[in-house]
Amino acid sequence: MRTIALVTQKGGAGKTSISASLSVAASEAGEKVAALDLDPQGSLAAWGDGRTADFPAVDRVKPEQLPNLPAILQALAGQGFTLAVLDTTGMASTSGNLAMQAADLALIPARPSRLDLQATMPTIETLMRFGMRDRFAFVLNQCAAGRSARTTEAASGLGMFGVLAEPALTLRADHQDALASHKGVTEYAPDGKAADEIRQLWAWADRKMKANKA
Repeated sequence: MRTIALVTQKGGAGKTSISASLSVAASEAGEKVAALDLDPQGSLAAWGDGRTADFPAVDRVKPEQLPNLPAILQALAGQGFTLAVLDTTGMASTSGNLAMQAADLALIPARPSRLDLQATMPTIETLMRFGMRDRFAFVLNQCAAGRSARTTEAASGLGMFGVLAEPALTLRADHQDALASHKGVTEYAPDGKAADEIRQLWAWADRKMKANKA
């Protein structure tokens, strides 16, 4: 089983929205997905509580269960799951550190703003300390539609510190509307541009994990 962790020490970057829609897109692509909420706030778990679809399977890992995260992931693999997506809290935390260490790929969402870019630095330092130089990538999120100098500048800045996942995710109402409807964006508006971007992001992440294992 492969594991993707959404990590950043910055709230509001879009970890939960990306976790939810990426889990759905991977399920639609044939993966058996478990989406695990490691954030005490429980937003991903609440999203899962309102769903009727069988996949992705959504569950919450409580703070007292976090030391057992490796065993939880191993048990999921034994049940035939092929992908785990971990949503973490937006601050330095035990859950974030454990998720990074368990991940085949850590995705760091960041909005194209100076504050968000600065906020990625502690996360990068932690990933480097865990020896994950080749196992993380930035996801530019909530970008303005069309060509934007701010997005281009942010992409250039993040590219200096690591790999930039493709594509950048544009700020579109479909993302929040999908989350509010307890759906992934590919379920909520399957023919929309937001859905297409999430499918592309899953395809990119899939290729990246395969390349890292080659």
